[in-house]
Amino acid sequence: MSKTRKVYFARLVGRCLILIFSIALLIYDKSQFEVLQDWNFFREFSVLHILWLIWLIDMVAQLVPAKGYIALGSQKHFLKRFQPVVERINYDALKEYIVNTTKSAYKVFLIWCLLIIAIATLYFTDVLSREIIFIISVFFYVCDLICVLIWCPFRLLMKNKCCTTCRIFNWDHLMMFSPYLMIPGFYTTSLLVIAFAVWVVWELCVMMYPERFWENSNMALRCSECTDKLCTQYCRKLRK
Repeated sequence: MSKTRKVYFARLVGRCLILIFSIALLIYDKSQFEVLQDWNFFREFSVLHILWLIWLIDMVAQLVPAKGYIALGSQKHFLKRFQPVVERINYDALKEYIVNTTKSAYKVFLIWCLLIIAIATLYFTDVLSREIIFIISVFFYVCDLICVLIWCPFRLLMKNKCCTTCRIFNWDHLMMFSPYLMIPGFYTTSLLVIAFAVWVVWELCVMMYPERFWENSNMALRCSECTDKLCTQYCRKLRK
């Protein structure tokens, strides 16, 4: 197991503990969730402030080029992580690849919107509470790394071989925080705004630097060059 995969498994365990802790707060101390409402973020301290800071740092890490234990899939839009192929790039094939993956990406976007609409319907009909919306978001936080490390349902639509080549890798926080659209307040709105900024940067890079997102133009995305080894099937693919 690669160092990066070990780190990501540790993060998955941490996220599971955060989910359990959040559920415990819901049962034993609902007052902690008051920070979500309006401007209560600045009026009192809550343990949820710590989680807000963790999420903020995660998103900032997606806005700056860095190595270390940040997956290449999240950083491939930066020039620093781009390894151009020696041979001439087939720009017609590149354009076709980007168009096809973008169509698949927005199928995922549509499905996710339908899910959020369903959650919103339950919230505005008083089936779900503000606290449950927060728990749902934390649940998505856990599912994000399950998709990376274990199994990703979005691959059925995206048809990408792994997370390193995934067209929507940095959509994670926007998708995770989308339930917060139902909860007005600085805590939720600030996270949504930054998540949207991460998404905009990613999408602009897809349009401006498409060669960074295709393994036939970016050597770093090829299995033979993989150092993250987040994918459970990378050994099998390398043998092909």
